[in-house]
Amino acid sequence: MSAKKTNSDQKTPKPFLRKGDKVIVVAGSDKGKKGEVVEVIRNKQRVIVEDVNIVKKHRKPTQTEPGGIIEIPAAIHISNVMLIDPKSGEPTRIGRKEVDGKSVRYSKKSGEIIK
Repeated sequence: MSAKKTNSDQKTPKPFLRKGDKVIVVAGSDKGKKGEVVEVIRNKQRVIVEDVNIVKKHRKPTQTEPGGIIEIPAAIHISNVMLIDPKSGEPTRIGRKEVDGKSVRYSKKSGEIIK
């Protein structure tokens, strides 16, 4: 019998977003909000965007920090955000092409290379 594949065995696709990218939320309760990517969680295909999907977290007090209810941004699925075109400021899809032997990302809308 063949062994059953688990989620950890499957290869996850390379995310098109990177830390520091400016994005806009295109689906969900925070639709239309803009922010900067703080963290990319590759194996779950999620990103944490600054000031988007804010949740309240109950923290226990420690010796150094007081407890209480704090607000932190939660992860959002990568399909629910789009990169903002650096030229026009509109949401755009991302393509890859080779420039000087290096693979670079570019905006499908304007054709401009994304740093």
